[in-house]
Amino acid sequence: MTAHNHEGHEVGHEGHDGGRVRWWLTSGLCCLMLAAVTVAGQDAPPTLTVERVFGPEVQTGPYKHPACLTDLANGDLYLVYYGGEGEYARDTAVFGSRLAKGGTTWIPPQAIARDPFRSLGNAVVWQAPDGVVWLFYVVRHGATWSTSRIQAKVSRDSAVTWSDAFVLHEGQGMMVRNRPIVLHDGDYLLPIYHEVGEDPETVGAASTSLFLRYQRASGQWKQTGAITSPKGAIQPAVVETAPGRLIAYNRRGGGYGPTTDGWLVRAESTDGGWTWTRGRDSAFPNPNAAVDFLKLKSGNLLLVYNDSMVSRTPLVAALSTDGDRTYPHRRAIAEGPGDFAYPIAVQTADQRIHVVYTSDRRRVINHAVFSESWLMAPKAR
Repeated sequence: MTAHNHEGHEVGHEGHDGGRVRWWLTSGLCCLMLAAVTVAGQDAPPTLTVERVFGPEVQTGPYKHPACLTDLANGDLYLVYYGGEGEYARDTAVFGSRLAKGGTTWIPPQAIARDPFRSLGNAVVWQAPDGVVWLFYVVRHGATWSTSRIQAKVSRDSAVTWSDAFVLHEGQGMMVRNRPIVLHDGDYLLPIYHEVGEDPETVGAASTSLFLRYQRASGQWKQTGAITSPKGAIQPAVVETAPGRLIAYNRRGGGYGPTTDGWLVRAESTDGGWTWTRGRDSAFPNPNAAVDFLKLKSGNLLLVYNDSMVSRTPLVAALSTDGDRTYPHRRAIAEGPGDFAYPIAVQTADQRIHVVYTSDRRRVINHAVFSESWLMAPKAR
């Protein structure tokens, strides 16, 4: 979810029959097909597949944003988003859907979190190593996201049933957007952020990225220090590159107008995420939109971002094989007129990389699948 509600011009990609539309991109050739996704092993030819998962035809309201994905231990994929009439609609809920292992059809989304008095926002789903599935989401108490709190639910049966909701963080203006990671000592680190400004169109410069660290010994979540930058920093995406050493890329603050100075904000920690360097502009442009950052099973680092300062297109995957020093392998997951934004990336047991993102003015959820070999193929940009 952007914390705000304006986009560039859109071009729809919806099938007229409400079915799922997939784009297959190989060697720069783009073909439009209606077919089942084949998720082959890592030794398959380097290919990108993209499926349209849900659009306006799904009766959870036209707004479906942002999407988050987790791979469950039983091989299923589980997807969540918050939906309703619009970003600031009063009656919004978090919806969940499942793609069974080996299946090709996502089940119709069902509401898994509601509040009878308040609107809900960003939802994050993640299965921990002990099998517990966590659902984190935002509850908006006032007119803007600066009034939000973070709530959570858990499931102990692979996201079939959910616990009652409980407050994870009572601080006003606290929000979630990206999935947790497991640290080298087994603790969990959940990216959160504190949005201020009470403005639906601008991310305040005092907005900061934070983390909640789940300490296994105590079973408690504890807040870490903040990442700050001159424009603000929100929606951190984090990896641990070595024991105790972390890197986070953050969405910048500010507005959405044309700029020549809009960059992803980068920060580091050397104490397991408790304290952070001041955020600095990275080499990656950012149009005030979300990013994801993932350490792959190979040890390489994957950054998924919008390669523009002013538009949420193209959506690009970049690969570093030298610990975040350089990103020589870059390819577009989605490009052209429109908006392709808010990526969440996961790598499944078959080594495939899955990215979910939204498009078409946050009305369509898309699911891309590719391998490292696709990113590293000679045609990579």
